[in-house]
Amino acid sequence: VQLQASGGGLVQAGGSMRLSCATSEGPASYWYMGWFRQAPGQEREFVAALNWRGSSTYYKDSVKGRFTISRSVASGTVYLQMNSMKPEDTAVYYCAKYKERGDITAFINYENWGQGTLVTVSS
Repeated sequence: VQLQASGGGLVQAGGSMRLSCATSEGPASYWYMGWFRQAPGQEREFVAALNWRGSSTYYKDSVKGRFTISRSVASGTVYLQMNSMKPEDTAVYYCAKYKERGDITAFINYENWGQGTLVTVSS
């Protein structure tokens, strides 16, 4: 499966943005999909994940209450709605598929990384 993230851009602090991750084939119900981000000079970090069945979601503590991960079964797309954005949210955002083993927040347990989309939050 190929993944393609889109929707990034420039937003002011306090603003909102929605990222999309398109899949080349319809995700299976047992799949987990995740969003990660990488700021300049920093390691790639977990942001959010969900299972395609829609029964479970996971979030990095610093984005809880501000970000929401969701999916469209019809289009096979994963979304990341980002509200109340902060300058520290600035990063390249990536989507990926969980390998179904290991820590769901660890990037080494993901595959099929899409090309990232740059999000810049100005203060």
